[in-house]
Amino acid sequence: MSSTHSTHPRYSGTIVPLITPLNEDQSVDGASVSRLIEHVRGEVTALMPALTSGEGWKLDERQWTDVVTHTVRHSGGLPVLAGIQLPETAQVVARALRAAELGVDAVVVTTPFGDDVTQDGIVEHYRALRAATDVPIFLYNEEALSGNRIEYDTLLTLCRIPGIVGIKESSGDAAFTRKTAEAATGVPVFEGWENLISAATGIDGFIGPLANLEPALCNAILVDPTRERQAEVDATCEKYGVFKDDWYRWVKKELHHRGIISTPEVHEALR
Repeated sequence: MSSTHSTHPRYSGTIVPLITPLNEDQSVDGASVSRLIEHVRGEVTALMPALTSGEGWKLDERQWTDVVTHTVRHSGGLPVLAGIQLPETAQVVARALRAAELGVDAVVVTTPFGDDVTQDGIVEHYRALRAATDVPIFLYNEEALSGNRIEYDTLLTLCRIPGIVGIKESSGDAAFTRKTAEAATGVPVFEGWENLISAATGIDGFIGPLANLEPALCNAILVDPTRERQAEVDATCEKYGVFKDDWYRWVKKELHHRGIISTPEVHEALR
């Protein structure tokens, strides 16, 4: 591990991108947040509220603040890595400063939104965040929400910024994920797609919605990334709707069926 990252915990294993339990009035249900954390606690290494599985790009400031606050309150010692999904750097910086006030261990940040965002613009985005706050940062590499992705050389550049403590690698390209892991930057790499875990050799862990339901299975495939185990993961994802475009809705439905969350409500903008 490089000296740049030696002062921060080395994340690994299964990290759960928590769904956001909502009441019928769209307020965050703190009791359900507590039950959900208890459900996964024994199998996960960190909690990641308000990311895409938590409908993070739709949460208003109050909902975001509440779900992060409840997660910190009920974390029981597990690190809390708060998702920030906002389109512009200044908004992300303001939200990260708020996250630090709430006591999170890191923030998980996408690139700025837009298909015209350059790789240089992506680097400046994260550098501006680092200049504004010393809260540790997880890079979130995806394209579905932001409209762009972090290219390989850009990722290597970003990993040299102090306090980058993880990569949620959701490009959907297992070869790219393997190449990133093999770069040995000192920053742990997490696969973000259930169906690619066994193909993404060299990863440090997994971050995906299935961890809300079956975190032990997620751990099992990290230890035993065989074709047979991958088939079991894929079948489980199919069973619970994890591969659907609105997976968060189906994950909530199953969690509600199990009595872990009080309602299967999704954000009103996603109904």
